[in-house]
Amino acid sequence: MRYTSVSLGRLSAEDPGITANHDGLPGLAVVKQIVGALLTWGLVACVAGLVISVIVWAVGRQQGNYGAASGGKTGVLVAAGGALLIGGANAIVAFFSGLGGSI
Repeated sequence: MRYTSVSLGRLSAEDPGITANHDGLPGLAVVKQIVGALLTWGLVACVAGLVISVIVWAVGRQQGNYGAASGGKTGVLVAAGGALLIGGANAIVAFFSGLGGSI
């Protein structure tokens, strides 16, 4: 194995040249399917949470229960934020992985 030397001022760091191996673990395809199913379940839960929160918000507002209306608003924001993070999980991980690879 050949190492590449990187000079950092007076310090010298060695690059071992190791990269991600997508064929190295048995069962990786199954793990990817499980994670994909978890993403789907998470998005379905966000949709259900959004619908329930909107109903609570509307009923609470209609009946003058501002505590329930406030809780419904919070639920809408939490469900929307969860959907944003779940939907963007691949892009977020890819971004930080690329960022970490350029250090």
